[in-house]
Amino acid sequence: MDEKLKNMAIENSDSIVQLWMEEINSLKLDNYTASISDELFESTNRQFVNVIFQSIKDGGSSKAVKDFSERIINLGWPLGYITDGLQVFRRVTVDYILSQYEQLNSEFISNVLKSVDAWVEPIIRQLVNEYSGSWENTVSLQRVALQELSAPLIPVMDGITIMPLIGTVDTDRAKLIMENLLDGAIKHNSEVVLIDITGVPVVDTMVAHHIIQAAEAVRLIGATCILVGIRPEIAQTIVNLGIDLSKFPTKSSLKKGFRTALEITDRQVVDLENRADSIEHMIQSLKGE
Repeated sequence: MDEKLKNMAIENSDSIVQLWMEEINSLKLDNYTASISDELFESTNRQFVNVIFQSIKDGGSSKAVKDFSERIINLGWPLGYITDGLQVFRRVTVDYILSQYEQLNSEFISNVLKSVDAWVEPIIRQLVNEYSGSWENTVSLQRVALQELSAPLIPVMDGITIMPLIGTVDTDRAKLIMENLLDGAIKHNSEVVLIDITGVPVVDTMVAHHIIQAAEAVRLIGATCILVGIRPEIAQTIVNLGIDLSKFPTKSSLKKGFRTALEITDRQVVDLENRADSIEHMIQSLKGE
């Protein structure tokens, strides 16, 4: 029975394709494909339905299905396009096959439904797997990118680097902070590292412990760590929790921390305007002599 129905569907594929195209086109204005050009939508639909029939002929998954899924993923079309298209194909095909028979009974209708489902389900599985693999790969790449951005170490002057932290610091991120601090401090030959926690919403015992560990690790490789961006509410929390931050300098702002870093590296911020006046005054004094 299944082979007979399959042959019928393949032999009458032109009629089924026409019915499928008409119904799919009627959905265009009501869903996510409304913004897609008519030419692209038409060509993609024809490729889609051809892939479906190719899969039916091959008896299941095929290279054509894989190639089509890659094209849809690259176009950025949602999975809903695939599921909608296959649901329409199932309905249109069942209706067409049943319309070719004058006498129908429940057993025959059940066989038709089972046969069409058996054609469509392998395509659904393969396409969903392709989409899932693509999403997992994208999420993995985004996770790596976010990790690289979550604990950057930025060299601002010879011997001075800054690590701005934004968001929650958990165990995984703390490990990344430690690695980036040590690798970056050695790479940039840092004498002073400023950890800016202005963007960290909450500093609890765990977060403070991670920061203290990172600062201690930096000290062991011969650099000084300055914790900056300590807001009044953060300072109060640290005191209430009894957290000891006395082993390394702390400043309320990045500006103050940077001035301290300059002092540690035997530099200072100079007011060029006042200095220029002093030099001019010195020159005039010499001329007067």
